[in-house]
Amino acid sequence: MAEKPSESKKVAIIGSGLIGQNWAMIFAGAGYQPCLFDVDPGQLERALQGTRKHLSEYETKGFLRGSGTANEQADKITGTSSLSECLDGAFYVQECVPENIDLKKKVFAEMDGLVGDKTILASSSSCLCASMIVDGLKHQHNAIVAHPINPPYFVPLVEIVPAPFTSPEVTSSVRKLMEDIGQSPITLRQECLGFALNRIQYACINECWNMYKTGLLSAEDIDKVCTDGLGLRYAFIGPLETMHLNANGIKDYCERYAQGAVNVQKETFQQIPVLYDTETAQKIQEEWTNSLPLDTLPERRVWRDEMLAKLSKLKIEDSKSEKSG
Repeated sequence: MAEKPSESKKVAIIGSGLIGQNWAMIFAGAGYQPCLFDVDPGQLERALQGTRKHLSEYETKGFLRGSGTANEQADKITGTSSLSECLDGAFYVQECVPENIDLKKKVFAEMDGLVGDKTILASSSSCLCASMIVDGLKHQHNAIVAHPINPPYFVPLVEIVPAPFTSPEVTSSVRKLMEDIGQSPITLRQECLGFALNRIQYACINECWNMYKTGLLSAEDIDKVCTDGLGLRYAFIGPLETMHLNANGIKDYCERYAQGAVNVQKETFQQIPVLYDTETAQKIQEEWTNSLPLDTLPERRVWRDEMLAKLSKLKIEDSKSEKSG
């Protein structure tokens, strides 16, 4: 059985890129002691400086999560280029290396020989299942996917995906831990490629792609359907609750609208786009670079994260208001 959070506060984060840094800041804000590992000492130093800088900025803008000041949280984050040192004493491991199956298998095999029988081994994988990475390892029963959504600091969803051999106690412990650090976990009942969020996201992208290819809408107008339409609604209620509210319950919604929905899909839905063809990708990019040139993307990402931070803050405040009311 995995070690409970109360028995240790050290968390090992393997990989110090942006996702690893986000995990470190989230855990630090919740009172844990995250240790970042990276084989590149230069990258590790940049990561430690980056987490301190970001936490300070979040504090100034009112976006800081958890308890304590930005400096107090940053002081909880340490780093090392020694994997064994990073894992020593950690009750929980969050792997954050690039989405490469061979690399992930190598990292987990190395960790398998260094951790104890109670250490939870979680992967931030966005598509690869745990059984594809850790099958046959000594501690495979402690392995699981805990997939964050970018940027995790402001988008709280975490997809928890156990392998068939993952201990049920590990699955429940990871879900409890994610709740404890302020994330919003969902638990898939079985492994599947793409998990949940990407399956919904890819379905949306596919239809956007098809609408563009058939000349129905411009790239800008396709995105506006979400930013000024569905996105506003889905920020607070999902598709199923929308159905429930837009009629006298979901059953009534289906009785009223199901046939129309089927007719629309029969008439307009197409096959999955073939490799998201380069020609269409080029045309969409040309449209977008008129208003958003490639050299402005870093600045736009900063703006995106700030907008997500404001929305996240609003949702947290609204949740607190509902509970107190």
